[in-house]
Amino acid sequence: MNLDPRSFDPRAFGAAVASPDDAEQVLAEDCARAMWQRDAASRALGMRLDEVGPGRAVMTMRVRPDMLNGVGTCHGGILFALADSCFGFACNSRNRTAVAAGCSIDYLAPAREGDLLRAEAAECASAGRNGVYDVRISDEAGTTLAVFRGRCREVGTAVLDAPPAPSR
Repeated sequence: MNLDPRSFDPRAFGAAVASPDDAEQVLAEDCARAMWQRDAASRALGMRLDEVGPGRAVMTMRVRPDMLNGVGTCHGGILFALADSCFGFACNSRNRTAVAAGCSIDYLAPAREGDLLRAEAAECASAGRNGVYDVRISDEAGTTLAVFRGRCREVGTAVLDAPPAPSR
């Protein structure tokens, strides 16, 4: 698989398998690689997958001029997209394909051009095929800009069984 190395933090991948916890980490990394290859939207927005593990993910994105709204701050839809992508990597990290069943976001402070945004997703609860995840978006100073809650539903397929992205 040839992925743009600028889109991954190399420290996010490559754990040696020595225990069941390590095996879960390797599975999360394999799922993330497969998803990243098919995720044109996150790549187009300049997102970077920095960390992934069972039920968690961290992504970053720099706010570009074309992401600003009419009042000069980062468009809320762009923040939502970052949170949603991070949520997606976290809830698909166990090789059980999950899709969003619902989500909400609360915007607390604006992001500005040039800001490096960090989204951190973590599983809060799961039952059967349902999961709940929280995502916090912060800036480089650690200020919380937005909080997102996503509910997912597993659809009965495996992430690693999905067809590869079409080549262009």
